[in-house]
Amino acid sequence: MHVVKFLRRTFLATAFAATAIGSQAQEYGGTFVYIVQPEPPSLASYLSTSGPIGLVAPKIYDGLFDYDNDLNIVPALAESYEVSDDGKTVTFNLRQGVSWHDGEPFTSADVQFTVMEVLKKVHPRGPNSFREVDSIDTPDEHTAVFNLENPAPYMLRALSGYESPIVPKHLLEGQDPRSADLANNPVGTGAYKFTEWKKGQYVRLDKNENYWREGLPYLDRIVGRFIPDASTRTAAMENGEVMYGAYGAIPNIDAVRLREIDGISVTTDGYSMINPMSLIEFDTTEPPFDNPEIRKAISLALDRSFLIDNIWFGYGKPATSALSSNFAATDLYKAGLPVYAPNANVEEAKAILDAAGFEPDASGVRATAVLDLIPYGEDWRRAGEYMKQALGDVGIELELRYEDVPTWLKRVYADYDFAMNVNYFYQLPDPVLGVHRHYGTDQIRQGTHFVNSSRYSNPELDSLLSAGATEADAGKRSEIYGQIQEILADDMPVVNLFEMEFLTVYNDKIKDHATSALGAYGPFERVWLEQ
Repeated sequence: MHVVKFLRRTFLATAFAATAIGSQAQEYGGTFVYIVQPEPPSLASYLSTSGPIGLVAPKIYDGLFDYDNDLNIVPALAESYEVSDDGKTVTFNLRQGVSWHDGEPFTSADVQFTVMEVLKKVHPRGPNSFREVDSIDTPDEHTAVFNLENPAPYMLRALSGYESPIVPKHLLEGQDPRSADLANNPVGTGAYKFTEWKKGQYVRLDKNENYWREGLPYLDRIVGRFIPDASTRTAAMENGEVMYGAYGAIPNIDAVRLREIDGISVTTDGYSMINPMSLIEFDTTEPPFDNPEIRKAISLALDRSFLIDNIWFGYGKPATSALSSNFAATDLYKAGLPVYAPNANVEEAKAILDAAGFEPDASGVRATAVLDLIPYGEDWRRAGEYMKQALGDVGIELELRYEDVPTWLKRVYADYDFAMNVNYFYQLPDPVLGVHRHYGTDQIRQGTHFVNSSRYSNPELDSLLSAGATEADAGKRSEIYGQIQEILADDMPVVNLFEMEFLTVYNDKIKDHATSALGAYGPFERVWLEQ
């Protein structure tokens, strides 16, 4: 067995770094008010990876691990782990003395139930994260032994409270997780307890006095405010009514102004785990988008650099593949693929449409469609207006639709009642975790959010995805993912637009809010307020 003993040292080093920032000692108490935009559809992070849920639920639910900004493992509900020599057995040594918010003890049975009955079945990314987990043994209350069909080193990067929240078996067993009351009355082991959700206004979490991290959290309360109007959110940040906004809560156009104000800062820290990619999803089962040529033409007709420079104010990089260029660090990214370009090529897009038989009518219209927009703020509305104009230039006439989050999620992932959908996906630290769910035939999972809503299916690609998930040789794995990217560039089931770079706008009185690689999706247990 490869015994991992450094976890406790990593935790202590992280804790020391947190206390050593600046010359000030942390202060206890206070209420931290931050923006949750838009209002979440539920607090069931075990069912949905919707961004607004991620802003709240990881403060309530813990994972087995957390991760620092260098993606090092930091122990949470698991104090350490051991991997067998063949990589097929992973043993987690669980923390003792941990209680759920209702007072019941946390045990290995909760871990077994969470992974096998919840995450593997109803979570958007769980079936990939835990695809190799065949069973979990619980020899005692504080040991969970994961038995794998094949080695899955990527799994160790998917164990945060955001990505794989551990849920209480005693409150979910025997119920359908998709309809259980826990979704809106969460009970976790985290630093904060759910207290109140006033619809349309705020969600309130109070300090967990029995939190297993001794001396934490520092804050008495955190309050997530729902403020639909972008200008009102910006004004609330400027006047101190709220103290923190992440994931585009403050539009970039305002963030670049607020960063010049004394007492307000802007950072890109706290996003190293997620690798976000902006994109367009299509219904590939119905005309006109069942034809890959029109999807390629759309990729060429859109000016990625314009989107980045004029709507996101320079924060981002043009997409050049189905994989983020950040995967170059692990030799999985393939450069130089066709049909991706930083600037629009209108003439080539028209030529592709002509060759594919999409001839313009007397009004110059080749195709019409409704473009659904992710309802996460004004930047996306502006992006939709640009796309309507840009695609109109090649004869694709769009109608824009912007709905509330529950309606949008149901339309795209439950009803498949859409033609084009602007969205963004987290590609995460490994393609198995964040990319496969977008393209695999087995990821056509009606009713599950943020998976293969395009219903794209390619047996050759499915075989390569399976091979890439289990290949241990780095060189061979690189070749496999090169082939995957070539196929996706040719079929273009999804048009990747740009690699996003999110901004967090915050009041300088808030300290230690970016100690986790999950940032705003982290537990906030170390956040403190300078009184």
